[in-house]
Amino acid sequence: MRQPMKSLPATSLHPALAALLLTGLCTGLLTGCTQQAPAYWSGYAEGEYVYVSSPLAGRVEAVAVLAGQTVAKDAPLFSIDAESEQIAQQEAAARLNSAQAQASNLDTGKRRDELAVTQAQLAQARAAEALASHDLQRQQQLAAQGFVSKARAEDAATTLSQSRARVAELAAAVQAAQLPGRQDERTAQRAAAQAAQEVLKQSQWRTRQKQQSAMQAALVAEVYYRVGEYVQPGQPVLSLLPPANIKARFFVPEQDVGTLRAGQAVTISCDGCGTPIPAQISRIATQPEFTPPVIYSNGQRSKLVFMVEARPQLKDATRLKPGQPLDVRLAATASVQGN
Repeated sequence: MRQPMKSLPATSLHPALAALLLTGLCTGLLTGCTQQAPAYWSGYAEGEYVYVSSPLAGRVEAVAVLAGQTVAKDAPLFSIDAESEQIAQQEAAARLNSAQAQASNLDTGKRRDELAVTQAQLAQARAAEALASHDLQRQQQLAAQGFVSKARAEDAATTLSQSRARVAELAAAVQAAQLPGRQDERTAQRAAAQAAQEVLKQSQWRTRQKQQSAMQAALVAEVYYRVGEYVQPGQPVLSLLPPANIKARFFVPEQDVGTLRAGQAVTISCDGCGTPIPAQISRIATQPEFTPPVIYSNGQRSKLVFMVEARPQLKDATRLKPGQPLDVRLAATASVQGN
């Protein structure tokens, strides 16, 4: 008769071993079911501000914008008192007119009225010459007939010679009055007029520098001076932030920087930015550095990194605010994550 089989005694695992097996099982399940998150680099938005100033000193006369305002290209920004420059400009314009008038005077010769006086004197001298010629003929006839002495005839000949010399003198004066000035004088006066023209241009430039306008559309970041305050030459009155000057600055570990190149597409993510912002890498630093303190990440602290800059398109640049923390990913990696 067969004896019934005895059941084996139940064996219990050690609690520590059971916990270890359970942890390994959970880790394996999580590893198999959860996809590893793609890598990203931390950084922040950076703005390259344009500091608008005047090369001339003066009192601020007007400020046409406010901080936070967006201005268009060529929009007036501020003006500085330009009274002295305007007076200098008027003086330079008067000096230019004087120099040009003198140059024109040398090119045209004497005035018509002055020429008419000389021509009248020439006509008078020619009449005196004709009279002296007739008198000489009469004296010569009388001397030949013995009615007058030869000395009278000689005096008449001398008078005729003097009249002819006077006619020649006045004829030359008329001709000279119609000629322009000497070539050297004309050249010197034209040079003086050109110098006066350059002085006027300089005065006009100084006047324009007292009024500054926006070179391109931009956001007014700060206004440093108010109406009535005195500004030194070159001291910024306000600062602008054009969209083209907004960029992302992030830091890539040295083992990853070799995979990046200028012009490579990346995407930028930030809190409140909405959809990722496409950008292109514009600069890769040539020297490494340690992760800056602004990157608040224990995992990236004290690592050797390279600074990389990327610029978004103009239509997306205004979505970034300088100093804002950013996450930057390669464009291909971001598309994989989205799928």
